[in-house]
Amino acid sequence: MDQNKAEIAKDFPPFFRVHKNGLIDRYIHTDFIPPSQHPQTLVQSKDVIISQQNKLSARIYLPKSAVSNNHTRKFPLLIYIHGGAFSVQSPFSSIYHTYLNNLVSESEVIAVSVDYRLAPENPLPACYDDAWSVFNWVFSHSGKKIQDFPGPGKPEKPEPWMSDHVDYTRVFLAGDSAGANIAHDLLVRASSKNLKLEGMILIHPFFGNGKKADKLWEYIYPGTSGVHDPRLNPAAHVNLLKKLSCKRIMICVAEEDELRKRGWYYYESVKRSGWNGEVEIVETKGESHVFHLLDPCCENAGIFMKQVASFINKIGFSAL
Repeated sequence: MDQNKAEIAKDFPPFFRVHKNGLIDRYIHTDFIPPSQHPQTLVQSKDVIISQQNKLSARIYLPKSAVSNNHTRKFPLLIYIHGGAFSVQSPFSSIYHTYLNNLVSESEVIAVSVDYRLAPENPLPACYDDAWSVFNWVFSHSGKKIQDFPGPGKPEKPEPWMSDHVDYTRVFLAGDSAGANIAHDLLVRASSKNLKLEGMILIHPFFGNGKKADKLWEYIYPGTSGVHDPRLNPAAHVNLLKKLSCKRIMICVAEEDELRKRGWYYYESVKRSGWNGEVEIVETKGESHVFHLLDPCCENAGIFMKQVASFINKIGFSAL
C-alpha cells in the first residue's frame, strides 16, 4: 500500500485532503492579486479590514464613473461571495479579481467581495458568520443604527467609498457555487431583520437535492441537521422561501453542470412557495460549472456577463 495514501484520513478531490496527523493539503493553490486600478476597465479596488479578531477582510470595487462624478451620483451595491466548495479560492485571486473588475465595469455597481474563513480549518458555519459580519459592516454605512443589524461588523472608521457612493435602496447579493449558497443564507438572515434588498443572483448554486447528503458538506459542517438542512437544501423549506425579502431573484445554471438540477429545483420551489417577487432562471447551453470564471474570454461568458448586468440594471435578459 502507498504510504502516502495510508496516511490520508479524508480525501475530497479536487479540493483538499486531510492526513491522519491533521495536515491539510489543498489540490488547488490560490494566487494573490493586489488591489489596483484595472488598466482595461479603469475600475479601482482596495482592501479593507472588517474584523481584526477573525482576520476578516473584503475587497471593494469602484467603477470608473464613480471616480469622476465628484460624489454626486449613487450606485447600486453588489455584495459578492466567491465559490470553491467552502474550502478553496479567495476574492483576491486572479480568477475573482478579474471577474469582479469586469462585472463592476459592465454593471456600474460598487462591489464588496467577501473574504471568509475556509473549511476544513474553520468548520461551517464560520463562512456564514463571516459573510454576515461583512453584511453588517456594509449596512453600518447606510445611516441605519447598527443595533438593527446585530453582529460584529461596525467599523472603527467609516469607509468613504461606502459612505459616498452607495445607494442603499439598491443592494444585491450574489455568489457562485458555494458562494451562492452563502449569499442565500445572507438573504435569509436579512429577511429575519425585515430588511428588504433589491435582488439576489445565484450562479450555479451549490444546494442539496433532498436525496442524499453530500459527504463534503457533512465533513465540513459537523453541526448540520442533515439532508434537509435549510442551508444545504433551502428548496425543501417553503416557509423560508416565501419570506425572502427581496424584489427579484435570478438563478443561473449551465447545461453540462452536475449542479444544474439543483438550481432548477430551487427555482421551481420558489415559484411554488407563493413568494411575492420576480424570479427568473437563465440556462447557458453547452457549458459546465462556473465556465465564465474558467474561460472568461469565451463567447458565452461575454453573453452571460451582459445577462447579469442587465438583471442588476433591470434592462431585461433572455436565456441563451
